[in-house]
Formats: sequence, structure tokens, C-alpha cells
Amino acid sequence: MRSARARRVLVGVVAIVAAVASAVVVGNVFTSATGTPTDGATRASDSAIVVFAGDPLLTHPKTSGLPAPLNLDAAPVRAVRQELAAQHDRFRDWLDVLPVTVTREYHLVLNAVAVDLDGASIDDLRDAPGVRGVYRTRSYEPLDKADPDLRLINALKAWHTQHVGGAANAGADIDVGIVDSGIDVEHPCFDDADYPIGVQRGDLRFTNNKVVVARAFHGAATLTPEAVGAHGTHVAGTVACNANTPASMRGADVPYQVSGVAPAARLGNYNVFPGDVGAASDEDLLDALEAAYRDGMDVVNLSLGAPVERKPDPIATAVNNLDEAGVVVTAAAGNNGPGEGTVASPGTARRALTSGASTVGHFVGTAVTADGKTFPAASGDFPTVRSDRAAPIGVVRGDVNGLGTACEPLDDDLTGQLAVVSRGECSFSAKVRAVEDAGAVAALVVNDVAGDPTSMAADSAVEPQPTIPAYMVGRGKARGMRAADGATATIHAAPRYFRTGSDNIMAGFSGQGPTPDPAKLVKPDVVAPGANVLASVPAAECDADPCWSFMQGTSMAAPHLAGMAAVLRAAHPDWTSPQVRSAIVNTAAERALTRHEDGRTVSDDVTVTGAGLADLRAAVRARVAIGPVSTSFGTLRGRAPAKASVTLTSLTGREQRLSVSIDSHVGDGVRFTAPREVTVPAWGTTSITVRAVPAGAASHGRRSAGAAEPGPRSAVLRLSDSAGTDVAHSVLFALRR
Repeated sequence: MRSARARRVLVGVVAIVAAVASAVVVGNVFTSATGTPTDGATRASDSAIVVFAGDPLLTHPKTSGLPAPLNLDAAPVRAVRQELAAQHDRFRDWLDVLPVTVTREYHLVLNAVAVDLDGASIDDLRDAPGVRGVYRTRSYEPLDKADPDLRLINALKAWHTQHVGGAANAGADIDVGIVDSGIDVEHPCFDDADYPIGVQRGDLRFTNNKVVVARAFHGAATLTPEAVGAHGTHVAGTVACNANTPASMRGADVPYQVSGVAPAARLGNYNVFPGDVGAASDEDLLDALEAAYRDGMDVVNLSLGAPVERKPDPIATAVNNLDEAGVVVTAAAGNNGPGEGTVASPGTARRALTSGASTVGHFVGTAVTADGKTFPAASGDFPTVRSDRAAPIGVVRGDVNGLGTACEPLDDDLTGQLAVVSRGECSFSAKVRAVEDAGAVAALVVNDVAGDPTSMAADSAVEPQPTIPAYMVGRGKARGMRAADGATATIHAAPRYFRTGSDNIMAGFSGQGPTPDPAKLVKPDVVAPGANVLASVPAAECDADPCWSFMQGTSMAAPHLAGMAAVLRAAHPDWTSPQVRSAIVNTAAERALTRHEDGRTVSDDVTVTGAGLADLRAAVRARVAIGPVSTSFGTLRGRAPAKASVTLTSLTGREQRLSVSIDSHVGDGVRFTAPREVTVPAWGTTSITVRAVPAGAASHGRRSAGAAEPGPRSAVLRLSDSAGTDVAHSVLFALRR
């Protein structure tokens, strides 16, 4: 039975549908003042608008001369409407030869229909009777600023698809368990004013109708689920902060309203780090996971990790079992990257939905201005200016970014100057101390990797500690800083929000696969925003109430996937847990990510990116589920080929005939093969066999050629429809020894 919230949401939907139904008579496209469609404007790219010959009601020769506003009940208007409807009916009759469905009709402003193509080509429709033109639909977005990390994963577009029906339904009636350090139920992100009264469990002092469970897991019975640190509240806000929650940070207004990925979802607080507890035991995690299952959580997020030291790992096994029982478990890949095999447990679990981290290009920091240019700067553990301070720029020249690293005492005389040096080779404290000893009154450290500046941590081993203000600027500003040598710069005291555009860069810390076990699984499965993520934290963490913070880590990426899973479970309640995982992984954007070292595309290294950057809009519209979500052949030794079975399931209730292809990514010496075609039944599953053939191995009676150098090999198994549109893709991986 649906909850009261679900009934209320459905009532709202009925009201909207009723309004649209009446609007069909008058054209049923609602427009803003600028003429931008706002109803259904984010429909999928496999839909189209079919425009017919002949004018609509507003410009038709028989009606355009009537008094305005047009009386829709007038006999001439009804007669023209009947003509247009008959034209549309003839088109419907013609469609019997194609799997195309008419979804909307337009009479007033346009003589047209909207259709779902379902794999058909728009070219197929151009020869239909009475058709003037066929146009693939495109997406429109509000012109006001929106939550940037949600834009990166196409969450806003996903919310406005027919499957979700807006932010108010994104994750509605889905419960997400946050196994972490607690959730500050008093934060506006978790206000329950719009939620019906429901069952609450655990310590009711820390629950409401949004956060419906609060439990603590640790040996000390006196500890409570109260959120003491920032981590759990930040993770929970990323998953399900109420839609359009105003935010500010350190006195700087954030120019958009914050939303979780699944703003309508409910949350469970499973606090395994209560009070000042800094580490959770296996027992704590298992207790929390079992409690989450008993409490009916649909999704569980684990933004925590530990080195992989046990085979098998009991926590990873527990995660696999939860997924098999129908609970989607999202996990962080860990922060020990880069480097092969740095993924952390339980992100190593075969059935975990494991996330790597990429950047969101924004932060709240300090403006440094010089020569008419603004250099956004980030502060950290070092002093900052309390009022605007001006000083000439003194560039320390060298070989990193064209700058010196100031890791040794300097010969430069920087007296009274704002010293500019590069990150690298030694600690930030050592650099700032060196330029202070050379007379500088402030320091700017230029980042040595792509992306935004980061918060600089102090090094307690440096004595004496530096005392001058110090900030970091992004690597992209190195040339501008060098050009401004000698110019007067001003460090502004007032905090400021910066939107930099340094998006979708793989975080250098993001844990990397493959897993260390013999299976050599591809992990992470997929990547989500995890660096410079703005979300809620408890009021005790800052001087403002409510409190917000930028945080980074794969801990911040995993809850994006948890929110996505919640949206999918609400939109497609019949999908299984593996199907939800597949929808997220196997529709990811493949070439969206770049390297933090040099900003180049990194799609060829699947142990870093998995299937790519998660795309919620594509996931909501997934047509085929692939199991497993990626295929690893483990370690190939000698010339013996290996094979694996890949299972395909239709998510549409329709049979799908698909082309199968394989795009090689990394390494010669292994050839991946698969059938060229497959028919996925409307119900049930089918399987295809995929092979990894080492160089020199027999394949279909022939011997393959090529070198057999050791190392990773990868490829992408791709499914395409008759129109050549990618339906899904899956990573293939092997280690050649």
C-alpha cells in the first residue's frame, strides 16, 4: 500500500494531468515569458516532434480572424480542431508499421504531435502523410543557476522526465540508510514539514518524518546517534537534502539553492562513529547493515573504507548478500589513489555500486586581483587577511609551472611582496616559511595539477611555523601570475563564491582498481562528483546556523550514486537491485572525465574511471540491464583463451534486437570477441558469450598474432539499436601475464 506521501504526490500528479488535459484543447505547451517550454521540455533524445502541413488554431485561415482570446467553444474553432484531429489520426493509422507511440498532441500553437521513437529513426517518419517536418526533441534548462554537481550527473534533467515527474517525486517513498557519523536532523536539508507522519525507529530524539531512523552502533551504551562530526550529515545532504534549500558559507551567498540527488527520499541514520569514536569495527558495520535491512532501507550508503587485507572480506560478503536480497549498496572506492590496486574495502565487493571521485568546479574563497584580472584563491590552515591588503607580486621563477617550489632557502629578495611559488616537492608550510624568511608579506601557491585550488594543510614538523597569510590558486592561473610579476595585487578579505568550470577532472586521491583478489574486478564501477562538493554539516561545525561545507573524497562521490539509486527505485519500482546498478553503470558518460595531472581525457583507463561519469538522466531511461555490470577475465597466462557469460535483460517490456560491438581500449596481445547480434526478449533474459583471446591462442580455427607484453587490457562491449544509438556499454578487462 502506498504511504500518505505517495497518495499526496499522486493527487498532485492527477491535478497536473487534469490541467494538461484541458490544455490539450488550447495547445498544452506551457511557456515562460521567454517562450521556453517548461512542461516536459527535458524529454529524451529518442523522442521527436512531428509537425504537420496546415496551420494550428491560432494562425489557421478559418480561425485567425476571430476575436482574441480565441473562444475554443466557438463552432468554427471546433470544426478546425476536428480537422487537425483527423490529420493526427491518419498519422496514427500510418504508424502501424513502426514501433512509434504518440504521447502528446498540439493544436493551438502548433499543428503537431510528440512521439516516442522507441529505436525508430526520425527519417522513417518524414514520409508519413501530411508531415511537414520531424525534429528530435532537445532539452531546455532554467536560466537561473542550479546546483552544479547535480548538473554534472544530469540529475535536473532526470527529474523532469516522465519517469520521475519533478523534484517532488525524485526518490519519494524510498528509504536510504546512511551508515556514517550521524545526521543533524535540525538542518534545513532534513526539515520534515512536507512529509506525512510516519513510523520512526530508534532514538526518537534524533528522528523526524524525513530522517525516520536513528541508531548508534558501538560498545558504549551511553553513546547516541547524534551527529557530532560533519561527515555523515554532509553525505546525507548529498543523497537527499530537501529540494532548493538556500545556502551560504562563511558569509558568502551561494548563488543557487542546494538539493540532494533524491530530494524526496527519506533517510536512516546508522551512526557507527558516535560521539568521539573515530573507527568502526566489523561488528558495528554488520550490526548497522542488519538493522538497515530490518528497517526496510531500499538503499544503503557506505562512505567508509579500509585497506584490503582479508580474502574473502566478510564486510564485502555482507554487501554482496544485501544486494542479492534486494538492497542497493553504494560504496566509496577509497582515497588512496592514484595507483593500481588502491581501491578500498568494502568498495571491492562484487555487487557493491562503487564510486570514484571527480571534481565540481566551484568553491568559496578569496579574490586576488591584479592587472584587471581576478585570481580565485583558496585558504587553508594558514593565516588569512582580515582586511583588504595590497602588495606587489614577486614571482619566484623555476621549473614547475614556470615557478620555483621554494623548498630551499631563497636568494630572492621578496621584502614587502606577495610571493608566488608552485606546489610540489615539499610541504606547504616549508614553502610559506621560505618566502616569509625572504621578506614576503603573503604567499600564493600555484597548484601543480589540473582543477581548482585546494585547502592547504599545515605541516607541524616545520619550525617555526609561518605567520604570513597564504593561499592557493589553480594551475590554470600560473601564466597570469607570471605575467603580473611586479604589479600591485590586492588580497580581498570578503569571502566570495567562485564557479570555475574545473569540472569532471578525476580526483588524484580516487581509489583505483582492479581489486587485488584473483577476480581482478573493475572498480570503481563508475565515477561521480567527489571533490569540492557543497553540502550540509551540523551547526556545531561552523559559526553559522545552518552550516554548509565543501568536502572532498570518494565519501562524497558514493552518496551521489545512493541518491541516483533512490531516484531509480522510485521511478522503476519493478527493477531489481542488479538492474538499478546496471542502469547507473552501463549508461555512464564514457568520455566526460579528464586526468588531474594534465587535463586530458582518461576514458581509456577503466581501472580509474570504471564505465565513466554517472548520468542519472540516461540511467532513468535505461533500456537494457547488463549482468555483471563489467566483466573481468582475471589474469591471463600463456595462450589459453578465457570466456564469460554476460546476461541481458530488457527494462522496457519489449523485445529488442541489438547490434553487439567491441571497442578496444588498452593494450595489444589480447583480443576480446562477442557475437555480432543479440535479441533481448521482452521478458526474461538472454546471454551472450564474451571471450578474451591472448596473442597466439587459437580462435575459430586460426591463431591470433601480436605481442604478449604483460599488463592490463581493456575494451568496451557496446549494444546499439537499429538506428545506431548506443543502448548500453560494459567494460571488459583482463591482466596479461
